[in-house]
Amino acid sequence: MPKLSDTMTVGTVVKWFKNVGDAVNNGDILAEIETDKATMELENFDDGIILSLLAGEGDEVEIGKPLAIVGEKGEEIPDLECGHSGNKSPKEEPDLREPSSQRDDSPSPLSPPTESSSSEIDDVKRDLGSLPILASPLAKKLAKEHNLDLAQIQGSGPRGRITKKDLGLGKLGSVKNDDKIITESSTSPTRQSNQTSLLSKRIPLSKIRSIIASRLSESKQTIPHFYLQKEINAEPLCAAQESINRRLAACALDSQGDQTKVSLNDLILLATAMALPQIPEINASWGENEIIYHGEVNLAFGVAIDEGLVTPVIRQANSLNLNTISREARSLIERARQKKLTPNEMQGSTFTVTNLGMFGIDFFSGIINPPNAAILAVGAKVKKPVVGPSGTIQVGETMTLGLSCDHRLVDGAIGARFLKILSELLECPASMLV
Repeated sequence: MPKLSDTMTVGTVVKWFKNVGDAVNNGDILAEIETDKATMELENFDDGIILSLLAGEGDEVEIGKPLAIVGEKGEEIPDLECGHSGNKSPKEEPDLREPSSQRDDSPSPLSPPTESSSSEIDDVKRDLGSLPILASPLAKKLAKEHNLDLAQIQGSGPRGRITKKDLGLGKLGSVKNDDKIITESSTSPTRQSNQTSLLSKRIPLSKIRSIIASRLSESKQTIPHFYLQKEINAEPLCAAQESINRRLAACALDSQGDQTKVSLNDLILLATAMALPQIPEINASWGENEIIYHGEVNLAFGVAIDEGLVTPVIRQANSLNLNTISREARSLIERARQKKLTPNEMQGSTFTVTNLGMFGIDFFSGIINPPNAAILAVGAKVKKPVVGPSGTIQVGETMTLGLSCDHRLVDGAIGARFLKILSELLECPASMLV
């Protein structure tokens, strides 16, 4: 188990892409590993055959402990402790293989199950008596919740190990009534038609969700937040986006290249990167005995994934043009959704932008992303009546910006100055060309 982040102590095996007996080469992806910050791919470094998988899907393994054995076909497999968390001992998962001196070509009743020997293994498992049944921690937990007898279940994992999928729970929930599991079929037809997507269930807390909860709780409990908001005229920004994208489309057509588009968020990131150097107090961090002013803008932005919110970082954003920021943002978003972000790509931010405008949220206040001094929350474009230049009421398009500030670093006047500068850039996008 490699150390995939600076704060990682254990990793959880999410999924194995290789099975025992598969040939692997240097660079092949063996598994997905969930750390405290992201789900990442585990790369293989040796050519050979997968001789053994020492951890099942859902297992936590300590850094430095073995996950799998890669070797030559027929090579002797050493006895190794894989280092599961939860105070497991090697005795809890006994090595059921016969000594090499006693092996022959006939299948052993204690070897991994095959189609021809599955019934023999069932008999042996029931005769083992005091020997613990091989099962992942998640499988044991779910089996206990659902009153399932693991001795009656055939495992599909290494050495017959029982995993979650072997339990056959499907979409069953974990709510019990008189020791019976309540499923969708137990509801009346009328209620079922109205609540087809509601299921009572419990799912294990993922490492990403756990670290999000920890960091946000720490942020709200230790950082004195205060909030500012400003409504801006979004029409010039939208017009600039449309004009830029028309030009990009024409250039792509002329060069027969791929057509790229600039998003409103790209323009907001550019404006933010240009505004921050003018208010250094916003681009700062609170130290134990000092205030740290950062010499560059490392701009983080929120990306929603299935497990929660991640914040990849655009490095030295204050020195980048719109095209580069747009390209960097697209690359980071794609990598985040594919769960390929490295820890370094999510560390070292000096300011964060979070945008829920695409979800139709008019306004919200973000929670500061430590060690940042502030976070910018961007709402949706909204068509509404506005007062025109001549004093008449007309249809306009506005956008509300919210700024959450750490009051230890940022005073109200400083935050207001930053929002004023940022608003001027967004309401006059041409000024970002100067």
